[in-house]
Amino acid sequence: MTDYPVNMNVRPEVEPFFDPATNTISYVVKDPNSDSCAIVDSVMDIDYAAGRITYDSADRIIDYVSEKGLKVEWLIETHVHADHLSAAPYIQEKLGGKIGIGRNITVVQDTFGKVFNEGTEFQRDGSQFDALFDDGDTYEIGGLRAFAIYTPGHTPACMTHVMGDAAFVGDTLFMPDGGSARADFPGGDAATLYESIQKVLDLPDETRLFMCHDYGPNGRDIQWETTVGDEKKFNIHVGSGKSKEEFVKFRTERDATLDMPKLIIPSLQVNMRAGEVPKDRDGRPMLKVPVNAL
Repeated sequence: MTDYPVNMNVRPEVEPFFDPATNTISYVVKDPNSDSCAIVDSVMDIDYAAGRITYDSADRIIDYVSEKGLKVEWLIETHVHADHLSAAPYIQEKLGGKIGIGRNITVVQDTFGKVFNEGTEFQRDGSQFDALFDDGDTYEIGGLRAFAIYTPGHTPACMTHVMGDAAFVGDTLFMPDGGSARADFPGGDAATLYESIQKVLDLPDETRLFMCHDYGPNGRDIQWETTVGDEKKFNIHVGSGKSKEEFVKFRTERDATLDMPKLIIPSLQVNMRAGEVPKDRDGRPMLKVPVNAL
């Protein structure tokens, strides 16, 4: 079993928010014994063609937190998302809380700082975030002790966050009939992803797992919650004892057929800055489109 400080006796209240434009699920996670909460993987809306950013998805979360009288302690990013923009700084301005991500954000910043030719003014030390997590680091949400598990492979900065009996896996795993996420982004690696998935599956079988994305395979309704036990048995990519060799072969072949996410260009620029939109020399919000760079 895992050596991490698992506490299955604490069951936080988890409220999901599904964003149909990006198939992302954000979460408000409440300490069962106080009014403190964390927000996981928030979404900022963008009309990329029009160059327009709005906050309807984030406002839904803000309204919920405000109506429930909750106190935001943390704004957690499971990784630097390539398919949606984070609303963390917008929510932080309204509700407070600290923005946290895995320490290897610095690897992502270094990689994509070069891709987007950000120059020396772009800090690549993770200082845009309030906290950088290492494997096994703990933090508090009111009286709820949470901890982070380093689960790279999809990206080099991916973390799974465990809060009581609930684990937020980012893109490390999908629902059992969805399998796993791609591992072909810069810094990604299929073998590493397999090993990270085993860390998650080493949690107690009854651990609730919450997905960052769901695409409704085979036309089923959108889902976002499963358990470690069900993933072990039924996950189409890693379940039923599938070997690392089988997984790497499948994942590598599958990834070679996939298109880049539609929002990868704006997402990376914004999310490696903790959700802040970059600005040009005149202080205007501005995104770059590098050619033949990704």
